[in-house]
Amino acid sequence: MTRRAHIAMVGVPAVSHTLPSLEILRELVRRGHRVTVANDTLMADLITPTGAELVPFTTTLPTGDEEWPDDPVEGMDVFLDDAINVLPVIRDAYDADRPDVFLYDIGGYAARVLGIRWGIPSVQLSPTYVAWADHSATVMTWLAGRPGAAEHFAKFDAWLAENGITGMDHTSFAGSPDRALALIPREMQPFADTVADTVTFVGPCLGDRADQGEWKRPADAEKVVLVSLGTAYTNRPGFYRTCVEAFAGLPGWHVVLQIGRYTDPADLGEVPANVEVHRWVPQLSVLRQADAFVTHAGMGGSSEGLYHGVPMIAVPQAVDQFDNADRLQELGVARRLDGEADDPDALRSALLELTSDPGTAARLAEISARLRTEGTAYAADLIEAEIP
Repeated sequence: MTRRAHIAMVGVPAVSHTLPSLEILRELVRRGHRVTVANDTLMADLITPTGAELVPFTTTLPTGDEEWPDDPVEGMDVFLDDAINVLPVIRDAYDADRPDVFLYDIGGYAARVLGIRWGIPSVQLSPTYVAWADHSATVMTWLAGRPGAAEHFAKFDAWLAENGITGMDHTSFAGSPDRALALIPREMQPFADTVADTVTFVGPCLGDRADQGEWKRPADAEKVVLVSLGTAYTNRPGFYRTCVEAFAGLPGWHVVLQIGRYTDPADLGEVPANVEVHRWVPQLSVLRQADAFVTHAGMGGSSEGLYHGVPMIAVPQAVDQFDNADRLQELGVARRLDGEADDPDALRSALLELTSDPGTAARLAEISARLRTEGTAYAADLIEAEIP
């Protein structure tokens, strides 16, 4: 029997980085461990229902829609600046209350710094890709040639040195964790066969999220399509109007359209009877009953679609969503639409073709069945194995 331990998670105050690990935290609490989570109070409503204690800090990260930089180097700099900002706060909070194990998001660099300094095991919980064998020779080399990269990497290395981290530079520190759990389907990982043995793919760790409410499928809905662009880059009224036009009156289809906080429902014009419009929906509840998913192809949404075996129309908006969309299409479970997403006929055709293809259904069934054998309990077991 594993002894009761103090397990501390250092998170990133973005919904897409917070949701993937929530069920793991809940399971660790259920097993009797004391779990604390260092994060901004913006995430308190997500974190505290798990039973974990919030250790608050104030983030410097963007917290609104459309504010994340598109340039990858600028994006890395935003995460580094936040880590530099929160490290003293987290160090002070845990110095007299040191955990047995640190868990940390891919942007939670402070946890690994303190783990190394204090001799505490640390486990990265990655909500997205992890580094593969030649990651440094390809992606990092490409990044190094971009404007601002030299300054960013110099700042990263200087910060590590200031905090007593020797024997590794920014590449090995950020890209080669001592231990990592990838909270994504193995199918979504580039070059998965070359990923280090220190990484275990546990897949998406999904609970029922009953606290978020329940969506009920209308009795007369033969099929349901969910349209959601996630929690960022949602101010797309033109795209939502296209979806309404594409799916309006489509025989047997009911549309659940999530538009986010920044789009005025009035901007959609007249909405037909088979379309319901919401600023937010309990996504897992809808996906459990859905027959198709129009998604921005964020890693969270992509994983949830695969877990529930739902064919996807991928309409990427930013960052990793373009690669995710390509991967879903390569798997034969989605269609990627870019400029065609502004064409109602293209959207409608993609929906009907995907949902009538037996090969798509078979591939999704196989992936979904495997993902349901992994997940939360498996991740908790692996974390408990790290307790000294």
